[in-house]
Amino acid sequence: MGQGRPLQPLALGPEVHAELTSLARSRTLPHDLVRRAKIILLCADGVSNTTVAAQLGVTRPTVGTWRERFRRQGLMGLYDERRPGRPRTIEDERITRLIRKTLKTRPKDGSTQWSCRTLAAEAHVSKSTVQRVWSAFGLQPHRQKHFKLSTDPFFVEKVRDVVGLYLQPPDHAMVLCVDEKSQTQALERTQPLLPMGLGYVQGVTHNYIRHGTTTLFAALDVASGTVLTQCRPKHRHQEFLQFLTQIDASVPQHLDIHLVVDNYSTHKHAKVKRWLAARPRYHLHFTPTYASWLNQVEIWFNIVTQKAIRRGSFRSVRDLVARIQTFEQHYNPSAQPFVWTATADSILQKIERLCEAISGTRY
Repeated sequence: MGQGRPLQPLALGPEVHAELTSLARSRTLPHDLVRRAKIILLCADGVSNTTVAAQLGVTRPTVGTWRERFRRQGLMGLYDERRPGRPRTIEDERITRLIRKTLKTRPKDGSTQWSCRTLAAEAHVSKSTVQRVWSAFGLQPHRQKHFKLSTDPFFVEKVRDVVGLYLQPPDHAMVLCVDEKSQTQALERTQPLLPMGLGYVQGVTHNYIRHGTTTLFAALDVASGTVLTQCRPKHRHQEFLQFLTQIDASVPQHLDIHLVVDNYSTHKHAKVKRWLAARPRYHLHFTPTYASWLNQVEIWFNIVTQKAIRRGSFRSVRDLVARIQTFEQHYNPSAQPFVWTATADSILQKIERLCEAISGTRY
């Protein structure tokens, strides 16, 4: 026999259910709001308050409170109400002036951007007020984001060509992203590394001894994520041809090979062109100028740099090459392909928005 008052059923329309589902799956909204959305969705499915509380790790009265709030107020009932406190001491017009000054002006002392203290002194407010306003509107004058626009006249065509290879690779073919990491230095720290311990990080001296450089050639298989590497002392068309020979011996003869490369002169040398012309199964796809981010092998170059090169200490180039080869041998058996999700249209739309933003500035 049931005890207590019967629960009022919750009827969710399609739009309300979709909104609650979006709230419940969010990774950026406040945790309390996400949990409240999950409570309502479970209650709407007929789950009892006790079961909902056990699943979400809250108390039964909490479930009942938000269930009733939603029944009476709808979606707005899930948001926190305004709490009492001291009224604001800075007017909207003053906040607007702070934002406009941050975005449109520079300090008179020659600084390139405002700081909390310099803007506070200029606007006759406290630095904490400036900090709160910047935080509320996402203003970060001390930070920069680097970019480089391509000047390639065939930018659109090359983007569609390369992205098309990633999203719809051809049948009976292998797509390889090929590039070189030149001037990879074999650096030996002048003093031994201090090991990491409880409460402190690894210690390393800022000065080092240079023992030479090597050029790391790499070909990334887009389908499997595995890499084929070769280290050479120089970065010329002769070394690139030797690497192409290694690729040719490694890829089964019945497969076509689509190479994604950048516009470096080595890739366009006359001898390289003759070598490729004698092998019809090779197809070259050039990335636009200043668009090396389109070449997926750059992602692997960052991985090997962070995990095997940057924090190492090498007494010779041979030690550096051995470390890279060891990393490759352990990387390939568990390699996973990089999932490319951006379409050519989305990339071009993003660049269009960037160009529009630049055209509206004084630069």
